Amino acid sequence: MTRELLPVADGPRIRAVLGELIGRARGRAVAAFTMLVAATAIGLLTAPLLGRVVDLVASKQPATELVTPVVALVLVALAQAIATALGVSMVSRLGETILAELRERFVARALGLPLEQVERAGSGDLTARVTNDVSVVAEGVREALPELGRSVLTVVLTLGALAVLDWRFFLAALVAVPIQLWTVRWYVPRAKPLYASQREAVGAQQQQLLDTIGGAKTVRAFSMGDAHIERVRKRSDSAVELALRGIRLVTRFYARLNLAEFVGLSAILAMGFLLVGADAVTVGVATAAALYFHSLFGPITTALALVDDAQAAAASLARIIGVADLPAEAQPASPARPVDASVKTAGAGYSYVDGHPVLREVDLGVAPGERVALVGASGAGKTTLAKLIAGIHRPGTGSVTLGGVPLDELGPEATRRTVALISQEVHVFAGPLAEDLRLARPSASDDDLRAALTKVGALPWVDALPEGLATVVGEGGHQLTVTQAQQLALIRLVLADPPIAILDEATAEAGSAGSRVLESAAAAALEGRTALVVAHRLTQAAASDRIVVLDAGAVVESGTHDELVAAEGQYAKLWAAWSGQRT
Repeated sequence: MTRELLPVADGPRIRAVLGELIGRARGRAVAAFTMLVAATAIGLLTAPLLGRVVDLVASKQPATELVTPVVALVLVALAQAIATALGVSMVSRLGETILAELRERFVARALGLPLEQVERAGSGDLTARVTNDVSVVAEGVREALPELGRSVLTVVLTLGALAVLDWRFFLAALVAVPIQLWTVRWYVPRAKPLYASQREAVGAQQQQLLDTIGGAKTVRAFSMGDAHIERVRKRSDSAVELALRGIRLVTRFYARLNLAEFVGLSAILAMGFLLVGADAVTVGVATAAALYFHSLFGPITTALALVDDAQAAAASLARIIGVADLPAEAQPASPARPVDASVKTAGAGYSYVDGHPVLREVDLGVAPGERVALVGASGAGKTTLAKLIAGIHRPGTGSVTLGGVPLDELGPEATRRTVALISQEVHVFAGPLAEDLRLARPSASDDDLRAALTKVGALPWVDALPEGLATVVGEGGHQLTVTQAQQLALIRLVLADPPIAILDEATAEAGSAGSRVLESAAAAALEGRTALVVAHRLTQAAASDRIVVLDAGAVVESGTHDELVAAEGQYAKLWAAWSGQRT
């Protein structure tokens, strides 16, 4: 299946979003800018004070004359430190506020993305944006943004101070500008596409790792380990090669900046020599000019060097905004309401790749409250059919109706309230167990949680946890077993209480003992609901009201367990093989 990566925002859109976010915090932005200007202006007093000291020493004035400028230097240093700390703090807080709003917008949109779109892009693409890209932007906001603000202000105000000392020093300082501009114009066109490609390569690398690790059992079963290792190696080599290209580019970038520093400092010193020789300025003024340039080039180099961080952050920001700008799922103007908990597919077909259908003309009807098992060999289309009914995929042909209402008329939100899909991939969220469970029903009381735990037989092991429902689970907390984690998914199902539930091999990852626990828990969780069970173990199929057998994307058999065994068809063969394995 060809990957269709999630969109990336262009430059105008990035500027528009940042302008919008900064505009909402205009007052704080003005205050932060004012404080940085004050800190920079105070710092500019250092050079002329030092120049005054040089003139006093050169003219052999008494030592007592040095007291005033030295005390002034101390006061300037203290005032600048305080103002700088306040300014940087205000800029950082402003940046964090903007980043928080952007992150919230991104997460809200990412959680609302159609799962079909995420699958087409590959979860690695979204994962890289959630982790790597957000981290790069956050680092830029916390470190680069305050430093860039200080550097730009220092450059502007210092050039002004040079012009006040003597306009010829100002002209000498400008000698370095053409080299710096040339460096930036050389660097930016090369860095922007390079960093964008690097971010994309990292996403592809993560996707390949997820595919390989997530499908480890299949990889081992079909002896595909070497092939997958080679794919991971190629993806990793591509990411590393792009990273090395970036390092080489940055090295050449700094070499050009060092050349500009050498040329500019030479020009300032030469101009000072000429002006002092002509008695146009004092040695102290020439010293102040040299100090100004020395203090000037540091911020210039920093600002230009931050172009590197800015390019990386801009590439990541474009990927974040690209997701945040995605249109919301279309909701029908007047969503219809299901009349019951029935499920029906009529001539349903689906293809991941054009011309290669995974489902073909599937007709399936499930009565309210009926429990139907979907059985078939790997690749028969069971999971795809489950995703069609859950609204994750839209049928390429035919239709799917829930409670007599087509999915398009029901709408995404109502579909999610009507049907829940539980797979074997269960995530345990980091935090107290009670909060994890309340994701399914935020209003649930502790009594509601305990009732749901009792229903699926999980209350004993939850009560045995160090702090019961308050125990922190997930990453960094108490580690749950595979069986316990899968029970959490069934508890969420009970709490969410949808009329239709789909279990897609929800007990496949547990061992034999765990599978018996989960099958019992699943049966309890499905009570009173219309249920479709993609059966990994045929004991689940045998306990269902009806069994539907899929082969090559088509329904080939349908009936009760006894009827299908007696028919001696595909299901009977599967049951015989299954029974033989168990004896």
